[in-house]
Amino acid sequence: MTQPSVRYTNGRFYSAAEPRATAMLVRDGVIAWLGDTADAPAADHTVDLENTLVTPAFVDAHLHATDTGLAFDGLDLSGVRSARELLDAVAAFARTRPAGGVVHGHGWDESTWAEQTPPTAQELDRAAEGRRVYLSQASVHSALASSALLPEAVGVDGYHPSGWVREHAHHAVRAVALGSLTPEQRTAAQRTALSRAASMGIAAVHECGGPGTSSEADFQSVLALSGQGLPQVFGYWGELGGAERARELGAHGAAGDLYADGALGSRTASVRSPYLDGDHGCGEAFLTAEQAAEHLLDCVRIGFQGGFHAIGDAAIATVLEGFALAAKQVGVDRIREGSHRIEHVELIDKAMIARMVEFGVVASVQPVFDALWGGADRMYAQRLGVERALASNPIGAMHATGVALAFGSDSPVTALDPWAMVVAAAAPRNPVHRMKVRAAFAAGSRGGWRGAGVDGVGVLAPGASATFAIWETPGGVVEGLPALLPDLDGAVPARPVCRRTVLHGETIHES
Repeated sequence: MTQPSVRYTNGRFYSAAEPRATAMLVRDGVIAWLGDTADAPAADHTVDLENTLVTPAFVDAHLHATDTGLAFDGLDLSGVRSARELLDAVAAFARTRPAGGVVHGHGWDESTWAEQTPPTAQELDRAAEGRRVYLSQASVHSALASSALLPEAVGVDGYHPSGWVREHAHHAVRAVALGSLTPEQRTAAQRTALSRAASMGIAAVHECGGPGTSSEADFQSVLALSGQGLPQVFGYWGELGGAERARELGAHGAAGDLYADGALGSRTASVRSPYLDGDHGCGEAFLTAEQAAEHLLDCVRIGFQGGFHAIGDAAIATVLEGFALAAKQVGVDRIREGSHRIEHVELIDKAMIARMVEFGVVASVQPVFDALWGGADRMYAQRLGVERALASNPIGAMHATGVALAFGSDSPVTALDPWAMVVAAAAPRNPVHRMKVRAAFAAGSRGGWRGAGVDGVGVLAPGASATFAIWETPGGVVEGLPALLPDLDGAVPARPVCRRTVLHGETIHES
């Protein structure tokens, strides 16, 4: 259906094609013209931008829509600093929930507690007055569960009678907790997440699902919302040996949460040297190089984008060896053509970065992980020691070496806040890894489209898709983008405020 043409006048545009433009014409979902307001062609409608800034819209390249929506409407535990505070929060929230329901909570992080022992299942039972309780840890690779949820996890790897379950046992408990939602509740949570994303200037998301992360019904539910007045959804289904099944489900690729390992927060990321805290050794390895290679070859056979979740250096090395084994069978060029991806890639050295470039692998990364847990005195330092913590998340080094980057939040692990991603990449805890604001913005916008193999989106230029966001910039503008970093006196600029988000010519958010 033909869309009415719209001209946007009296604004500022972040456009390499027309850096001095103050107006733009959009026709049938495409940017038809950029130039001076005085020369703007006629259109069906006119929007006066009143000197606001227009940029390409963001793409969140790693999202979990149902969990994100539940976190907005559920129990936020990111601020609790002890087991007692957590139990008090559960008790207060549980009283607002039906007796037969599940109390969903998220975000507790014991690494921020003075005493890092979480409450037991029995203590959760008492706090929730018998209601079932599922509380995902900040990394969403472990959870605290009440007694009623634990039977599904008994005998499964990662089970512990205390109620703190990890990896496969966590997946079993999680399936019960999420399975308690009705289809209507699930869709409502997904809609909440996507609406919130649009309000942040995000026009597309990469939904990452798969066994242990979500169900097929959950995955297809969020795909059905794509573009329905909401951001476009690229679905990635991560199941070993499931490339064909991913395509049948309507996925964009057989990637995302195909786990080569776990997470640093849960001490289940597969690392070469043991964790320094706890008795978790070198974490968990869920794939061999041969399995990774076979998955990639399956994707090559059906012309599908593939990929993996890999955080620790041992897991990343295994996955990259899988790329090498696959390349021996079909050639490096065939592998590069697929633009396959690895999620997270947090503990990666120069040799592994070089292999990423060699095989044309997209790094789908989360810069805010470093802002929350990096540096010399936070969770990564507790788990790994200061030296390895400061070497983690070398996003700037990957960019400088030529790795294709796509930024995401992994929401609800970190917040839906795309400018926070840009800031975290431009000003990381280890300044050796920093990158320019403009490069970080490109990774958070155009990089997400390229990470999905989509061209012609992510720039403001004639002929490109009319996918953009309009911002008030109370902190000012630097080099065409909102001012984000502290000035010489240490003052932090006010963050931009999204006034409109447009996807292929259709407004999906306006305030």
